[in-house]
Amino acid sequence: MFVLALRVDLHLPACRSLKDRRQVVKPIVEGARQRFRVSAAEVGGLDRWQRAELGFAVVSAVPHQASAIMDEVERFVWSFPEVEVLLAERNWLEEG
Repeated sequence: MFVLALRVDLHLPACRSLKDRRQVVKPIVEGARQRFRVSAAEVGGLDRWQRAELGFAVVSAVPHQASAIMDEVERFVWSFPEVEVLLAERNWLEEG
């Protein structure tokens, strides 16, 4: 079993309220869940208008499939013109 997590730190320059922020973040999180069948959540920056941290995770039987899915998720996030991706970091879950 291979588990790959992706953390994406976003800057949302046009957001002037938490409502604006939700309108930008929700389509990204929900879209990734539906389109790529990954776990997705807002994991940080919850009280800041112009910042958001999103987390995505995928489980696969083979590592290259997990990486391919996360490549697609990352491209999906980058495709939103209203966000600036400040950091995209991947981590493999180690089996112990």
